[in-house]
Amino acid sequence: MSIQSINPYTNEVIKQFEEATDEEVKEVLRESEKAYQDWKETSFRERAAVLEKAADVMEDDIEHYAYLMTLEMGKVKREAHAEIKKCAACCRYFAKHAESFLQNETLPVEEGEAYIAYDPIGPVLAVMPWNFPYWQVIRFAAPNLMAGNAGVLKHASNVPQVSMALEEIFLKAGLPENVFKSLLVGSSKINKIIDNPSIKAVTLTGSEEAGSKVAERAGRNIKKTVLELGGSDPFVVLEDADLEMAATEAVKARMVNNGQSCIAAKRFIVLKEVYHDFLELFREKMAALKIGDPTDEDNDYGPMARQDLADELLEQVKETVKKGAKVVLGGDRPKMEGAFFNPTILTEIKKGSPAFKDELFGPVASVFEVKNEKEAIKLANNSIYGLGGSVWTNDRDRGQYVARQINSGAVYVNKMMASDPAVPFGGVKHSGYGRELSYLGIREFMNQKTIWVK
Repeated sequence: MSIQSINPYTNEVIKQFEEATDEEVKEVLRESEKAYQDWKETSFRERAAVLEKAADVMEDDIEHYAYLMTLEMGKVKREAHAEIKKCAACCRYFAKHAESFLQNETLPVEEGEAYIAYDPIGPVLAVMPWNFPYWQVIRFAAPNLMAGNAGVLKHASNVPQVSMALEEIFLKAGLPENVFKSLLVGSSKINKIIDNPSIKAVTLTGSEEAGSKVAERAGRNIKKTVLELGGSDPFVVLEDADLEMAATEAVKARMVNNGQSCIAAKRFIVLKEVYHDFLELFREKMAALKIGDPTDEDNDYGPMARQDLADELLEQVKETVKKGAKVVLGGDRPKMEGAFFNPTILTEIKKGSPAFKDELFGPVASVFEVKNEKEAIKLANNSIYGLGGSVWTNDRDRGQYVARQINSGAVYVNKMMASDPAVPFGGVKHSGYGRELSYLGIREFMNQKTIWVK
């Protein structure tokens, strides 16, 4: 089996790679566990030096690494550059804070001394997606490498060059060989990798279906998992919101990475008093976006990551319209080469339609009008997902109250939902479980060992 790197802007095959054989995979896993035994004995200072250097490597060759991302999955140039910079910042963040996050934690006992010690567990398998091909990996790798674990990456099959580049970055930074390895394999080999005793835990970012299968397999092997799955984030606009700001941020929140983000705002829930004004501002700003070559800095968005994804999204939109929704903007694909999709706004969306119940992974916004705050909260929670969300209001206290009522892993007030190394990231319901980033994330794959001395 070959793994293909396809340019979604031209639909041309750029390169092909041979999938690793079963024996090659076993060898990688054996060497990973050996490398871990030495790496776990290094000091936080030694690990931090590698992470700091990795940040330098990415920034020093940002054009190259960003271009690979644009080439393989169509991310526009300025967003590709921003992703590399964010990865560098994440490496520096954990280089600085990991030691304090993993200090012994004293426990209040009646006799003697008790505390929690945080020990690494070994190689962790990371099954990662294509939409943020560097960031998704770095936000796993930076904390785990600092914690003393090793990493084995099974990246999405449409970004093999990025996958290899990530291993290259760490090697250039001085990470010992095999502490972080990239495996070019298809999904059919994941079960065997999970079964291998060298792998101690699994983290996955991807679809519900993929997450369910990986969690089931890991469960059979009694191995811990962290899952970051889909999302259909609510963007709640209350009647006292700054509409100009809300509409401007709404476009960014829906169109980040051409709408191909788990935490992109997807359901815009607007109180009736400001519904029409918000909708018009939103439509104007969405319509002003410029489509084209993702390597052109003047363009706001490029193609979707794959042709089949654009085709699938179109079918979801058509089915939603067939069930009674109204198209305010877009609703179709432009007549041009590549996996392009026009920015789309749907209203009057009916229950049971794809735009109401499913995750639309692309540049399609679903706008709902509601009577009051209570109805807004009810609709926000009427989803199988619970990854992120935001509330827009001039009343900070009210915004926090509404945020607390939304059943989600994170809700921001007057701020676009985005991941950040300093705050925990993860979801509830069908959006997954466990947390990445912050001190919670770095502790996920640690042996939280109790030590009690009398």
